[in-house]
Amino acid sequence: MKNSFYIHAKVTASARKEVFKQINEDHFEISVREKAERNMANKRVLELVAEHFKIPTAKPRIINGHRSPSKLILVD
Repeated sequence: MKNSFYIHAKVTASARKEVFKQINEDHFEISVREKAERNMANKRVLELVAEHFKIPTAKPRIINGHRSPSKLILVD
């Protein structure tokens, strides 16, 4: 049985400290230290999402917003 769902993330790259804050059921505010270049910030965001939901790192995927602070992420 598959339990995939979507979450919305407002991401801040190049932040001073890492923050993973759940606003409500499917909205998160995420700050990462990595810069928004060469996909480094996006990779770290996916690692944090996987860590939060206790799933393998390969499971979450950015569906929309690769180059935007506002992202739609599919958690598989």
